[in-house]
Amino acid sequence: MENPIAATARSCRNKFWFVFFSVMFLFWYLLIYGLDWFSFPGTSFLFKQSSIPFALDPNVKTNPKNSELMKAIISKQDDESVMQDSCSGRYIYVYDLPSRFNDDLIRECKLLSNWVDMCDYLVNMGFGHVLGNPHRIFQDKGWFSTNQFSLEPIFHARIKRYECLTNDPAVAAAVFVPYYAGLDVGRYLWGGFNTSVRDSGARALAKWLRGRPEWNVMGGKDHFMVAGRITWDFRRLDEDDSSWGNKLMLLPEFQNMTVLTIESSPWSKNDFAIPYPSYFHPSTDDQVFRWQSRMRRLRRRTLFSFAGAPRPNMEESIRGQIIRQCLRSTKGRCKLLECRPETKKCDNPYNLMKMFQSSVFCLEPPGDSFTRRSTFDSILAGCIPVFFTPASAYVQYIWHLPVNHTGYSVLIPENDVRENKVSIERILSGIPKSRVAEMREEVIRLIPRVVYADPGGRLERFKDAFDLTVEGVINRVGKLRKEMKEGKGESGFDFEEENSWKYYTFETLEKHEWDQFFRRSMK
Repeated sequence: MENPIAATARSCRNKFWFVFFSVMFLFWYLLIYGLDWFSFPGTSFLFKQSSIPFALDPNVKTNPKNSELMKAIISKQDDESVMQDSCSGRYIYVYDLPSRFNDDLIRECKLLSNWVDMCDYLVNMGFGHVLGNPHRIFQDKGWFSTNQFSLEPIFHARIKRYECLTNDPAVAAAVFVPYYAGLDVGRYLWGGFNTSVRDSGARALAKWLRGRPEWNVMGGKDHFMVAGRITWDFRRLDEDDSSWGNKLMLLPEFQNMTVLTIESSPWSKNDFAIPYPSYFHPSTDDQVFRWQSRMRRLRRRTLFSFAGAPRPNMEESIRGQIIRQCLRSTKGRCKLLECRPETKKCDNPYNLMKMFQSSVFCLEPPGDSFTRRSTFDSILAGCIPVFFTPASAYVQYIWHLPVNHTGYSVLIPENDVRENKVSIERILSGIPKSRVAEMREEVIRLIPRVVYADPGGRLERFKDAFDLTVEGVINRVGKLRKEMKEGKGESGFDFEEENSWKYYTFETLEKHEWDQFFRRSMK
């Protein structure tokens, strides 16, 4: 008879080996089949490309779970490849400028204006203070008291979070120069500063750029910057201290660059207008959708409105006639918000947006220059803009507004108003209601294209003004690069600068019905 102790020992040994082999089998099974070896850095070379097709070969029987795993691996690799390639041709290199050209101007905000405290407007990355919604005119989020001259820090904040930044200028499609040119010159436009003071920042930057190796690649033609004022503030023609502005736009270095302004010159090749910053800076698609939906539902009881002041010292201005026509219109058909310095009514976004939201049409005549920030306020409010010269929008914001201007606006020639040949009320009331509804819908669809989204959020389903601007710049630099490679001259696009408005808007130099609006004497 077997010894009970020996039998027990043998039984324990058998169990040990059973457990041992079971554990080893499980270990090797997980090692071979359970781990995603592709996820380990430096291990992709261990797998031949042929191993992936083999697993998915219809002639080879595979475990369904393993097949799905291989498909997932391939899908993951494809997604990573797309992510890596999505920035191809879109990379932007941003200069790290000396702080005197940007950050110091923000720190010295008390010195930027003689009339307003720009410090209040430059908080929140240039958006200004949060407006809130106490009167239910705005939304609870996304609305700020933004100044029309705050575009430079706003754009800079956005580009810092651009998804395709690069530290290698050799792969950049364009080079951004974050100089706050408008804030710089704005502090010297009044107060009797001489031309040397007004030009000092621009000349210092030009010297700095010339010393950079990135500049020499294309002589600056792949560089771009934002100058957040109208172009005429940077186009002083002489050295007379009584002349307006500085001469940034006329310095050779900046004539090579693409300069983005809130109003461009119709007769210049290198400056392009982008929208004035308005009050709405959404951080989500939902904020845009909800605002658009609200603008569609509004009841608009006023046929047309105008926010502005007359220009009695400007002989060519039609604002006086427009105000008179508004005051003489049929009762309730026109609203007027007079912008007088003593009342500051137009400085309150509540007053402006409330009037525009109740209006079908918003009049946008030229003021001190061709364009107005009010144009973008009206679009935000779903109010159809009425222009009196194509220089106010159609040849300005070519990357942001449709070429077919009749789809979203009305054009009444300013000469007809000046000579009292037309009744604005009669023209606007004569547009069929169905047509008005179509135009309003197009205006509302334009809203995301003319706002600068909050850098702290992200719009997934819309391209905002920043996105469209970057696309426009990259396309322009690409064309310039191609022209230079083909040896078509140092100037890039080969046409008379006088016809810039026509070429960039319609890609033609042929005679056009708008030629009358752009005779050189207008400048």
